[in-house]
Amino acid sequence: MTKMPEILQYEFMQKAFIVGLFVGVLCPTIGMFLVLRRLSMVGDTLSHVSLTGVLLGLLWNISPLPFALFFSLLTAFLLEKLRMIYKNYAEISLAIIMSAGLGLAVILMGIANTSDTGLSSLLFGSILTLTNQDLLIITVLAFFSLLLLWGYYREFFFLTFDEEGARLAGIPVERFNYLLLFLTAMVIALGLKIVGALLISSLLTVPVAAALLLSRSFRQTMLWSVCFGLASVVIGLTSSFYFDLAPGGTIVLTSVIILLVVLLSTKVYDFFSKKEVKSTDER
Repeated sequence: MTKMPEILQYEFMQKAFIVGLFVGVLCPTIGMFLVLRRLSMVGDTLSHVSLTGVLLGLLWNISPLPFALFFSLLTAFLLEKLRMIYKNYAEISLAIIMSAGLGLAVILMGIANTSDTGLSSLLFGSILTLTNQDLLIITVLAFFSLLLLWGYYREFFFLTFDEEGARLAGIPVERFNYLLLFLTAMVIALGLKIVGALLISSLLTVPVAAALLLSRSFRQTMLWSVCFGLASVVIGLTSSFYFDLAPGGTIVLTSVIILLVVLLSTKVYDFFSKKEVKSTDER
């Protein structure tokens, strides 16, 4: 009988890998649509505001995950409303929401009297704080998000590359804009416990940035993004376990290292390709 690897003999690591795999798939998938629509900063805004919900949950001694989800969804709704008001200055809506969320979070930190350890786990993630209730909520929401992405893949694809064309084709653009922001808010709330409020948005963009260097089609970019997201989570969690490192930071740093390796590899490949073409022309 094959013995289970040491890292999987601990219940908290089993939970961390389950949540991490969900996050590793969902973050790059949703991040693809955000990055291609020039909305990559939305993740940062929603992740900072979700911290307010987490602090409210701690203040009232209730599981912080539902509060983080509620605040993220509420923020997504307000964000789209502000984007419609400031159509020519969309980034202003992000600054307004982020300023309000961070201001409220700082006030709640003082009221909740959060310990340094508790605050660190909120900001940078802590796999030790994952409960069975959190795992159940995250699993249900993750499957729900994946079903929505799969069911409306065509609409999101159309909306990403030609919003006006999608409108003319009869696609309810505003409704799908809200849905994309709600899915972003949901995946950020799911990843808070394992990656942290300040780092979760990185998984929305960094794997996508690496995939864009390799791919020539939307489908290829999506697949590479998910592969890089999963690799970041698996390598990051494994490294954090064996080297006693912060899991959130290790996961994000792993994704950045993957990006740098891909960038270097493409540069080397381009260099030798051009050199080979040049030598062929000289002959």
